[in-house]
Amino acid sequence: MSKTSKRIGKGVLGSLGSLVTLAGAAATGWIVYSRKFISHEQQLDKAIDADQGEIENDDFGRMCFYSDTSNKGFPLVLLHSINATSSAFEMKPIFERFRGERPVYALDLPGFGFSDRSERLYDPQLYQRAISTFLSEVVGQPADVVTLSLSSEFLALAANEESQYIRSLVMISPTGFDLPKTDWITEVAEKSGTKSTLYSGLAVPLWNRPLFDLISSRPSIQFFLNKSFEGLVPERLVDYAYHTAHQPGAAYAPTYFLSGKLFTTNIRESVYKNLDLPVLVLYDHDPYTNFEMLPMMLQENENWQGVRISPTKGLPHWEQPEKTFEAMRSFWADL
Repeated sequence: MSKTSKRIGKGVLGSLGSLVTLAGAAATGWIVYSRKFISHEQQLDKAIDADQGEIENDDFGRMCFYSDTSNKGFPLVLLHSINATSSAFEMKPIFERFRGERPVYALDLPGFGFSDRSERLYDPQLYQRAISTFLSEVVGQPADVVTLSLSSEFLALAANEESQYIRSLVMISPTGFDLPKTDWITEVAEKSGTKSTLYSGLAVPLWNRPLFDLISSRPSIQFFLNKSFEGLVPERLVDYAYHTAHQPGAAYAPTYFLSGKLFTTNIRESVYKNLDLPVLVLYDHDPYTNFEMLPMMLQENENWQGVRISPTKGLPHWEQPEKTFEAMRSFWADL
């Protein structure tokens, strides 16, 4: 190797070393800032102006819910999505529209909102059991259930186990309709436990909360919500997402979600296809999932219906509420 080549090599190594040093200093600085200067006990107001109740179980802890039972009829149960800043606030437009017409319930699922956020194992079965318990012990009669995104998978798991408390299911932008992943890289990753490795890396106490603080910062929340809206994101949605993400224990459940551990493998074939109750899917475009296999599901299963609510990007009940509510009313009228 020539002297010139050696000098270039040393220069590159020196630059890389400087970058690593700067990155380490920045990470250390953010960890310190997160622990000392970011409040993780923000004041959290009710997501919905309605009665609050709770149900407690050793399995999933304390689960909070909102309710308006001032009118009679088939109960309506609302399940929010699962992400870093989820809560019943996501389902507020639906709650407000149908309250007073029929009994309406909106849950804060375990790990979110006012529900228990303790450090525990969060998996699809925990959410399945929490939903089943709520339907049987609180609602106590067949209900129409509206789910958003990943919670569609949890409700489908519950419905396949005991459907006597579910009259119908409306899925808004559900997960599980992507094309089957058959590439060898995915197969190797699943066999080698990549998701568990990812969780182990994310859950390290030293940086778990600081990393979550980055993900749940106002600019980050605004960035991700912008992807889910054709138009402007409601400021109140950003505000509530920020406050609910800055509570004690707020990072525990989202860490399982971010590492992919809350999804059920092959949910379409193993669970969705076995549903024997009426199902309505409301969809259009969604930056976080797709619906490539939905047409086949609708064609092969008479109990499934689909309505495209356009133009929307995953939250039609926020952007196109009248179209969304009309599709729901029409579906329920035909039951």
